[in-house]
Amino acid sequence: MNIAVIGGGSWATALVKILSHNSEGQRDINWWVRKTETVDFINLNKHNPSYLSDVEINLSRVHVSNNLKETIENSKIVILAVPSAFLKDTLDPLPPDIFFEKIVFSAIKGIIPEDLLIIGDFLNQAYLISLDNIGVITGPCHAEEVAMEKLSYLTIASKDTENAATLASMMNCRYIKTIVSDDIYGTEYSAVIKNIIAIANGICHGLGYGDNFQAVLISNAIQEIKRFVDKVHPIDRDINDSAYLGDLLVTAYSQFSRNRTFGNMIGKGHSVATAQLEMNMIAEGYYAVKCIHEINKKYQVDMPITTAVFNILYLKTNPMAEMKALTEKLS
Repeated sequence: MNIAVIGGGSWATALVKILSHNSEGQRDINWWVRKTETVDFINLNKHNPSYLSDVEINLSRVHVSNNLKETIENSKIVILAVPSAFLKDTLDPLPPDIFFEKIVFSAIKGIIPEDLLIIGDFLNQAYLISLDNIGVITGPCHAEEVAMEKLSYLTIASKDTENAATLASMMNCRYIKTIVSDDIYGTEYSAVIKNIIAIANGICHGLGYGDNFQAVLISNAIQEIKRFVDKVHPIDRDINDSAYLGDLLVTAYSQFSRNRTFGNMIGKGHSVATAQLEMNMIAEGYYAVKCIHEINKKYQVDMPITTAVFNILYLKTNPMAEMKALTEKLS
């Protein structure tokens, strides 16, 4: 059962490392990277030149290519790890039946901006993939710590828990522990919203708010996430599990969090365009907050933190004034 990783960024590189360090079955890993020069560099030097460049790629197990169609066709399980804003353009050249009888997992943690759809719903509607064959990879796990082989936990979610368990067994290794879940909607929406919260936390840090206030912000944030996911997909779930609370905490506080970094720059007075340019990486929360804002027009969930971030990034309200108003709504 060969597996494909689609994407050439830091998280895709980390996933390739994890899969190649799992010894069970010694399956082939087919890795699609967009740029020909990057493919050539990896095949020559065993390193991704642009992301996690210290990670050595095991080319005896990993086959790197810029042929997307061939990469997917040669794999039973496909992991998508490209930014959500670019997913449609990435997949657009492919035939509509490319995922027939494939199991597809999203490691994206974002929303398709044009369609206001989480990745699972987009795959189900655009490519007619059964929800049983769609899954989510989530949890508090930064690519940079995977590169350093620091112990991390991943939650693998699918309506068909056998599919989730299959991928979980392929990702378990010395420094990765996996947890199986059937909550594809709750884990995916939670992974999206926690990026928005991380931007809020970064803005507060940039404005000079201290640890005490940020702790209040995050404790209110997990309640905000719970209200939303319970409204969208009301099932029995423990919001304190690592797939929800753990992912929120690491994204809100970690030095490796690009969303927190992006928010910190906004709080310090950078424009959105300047912050994006200086980071040279995608902060998924920037796209996600507009999408969640639009989706929530239907559900009408009380989401003061998300609303504050939307107002700052898209309505250009003053960050200091917006966060001052937010402080009156938290408890």
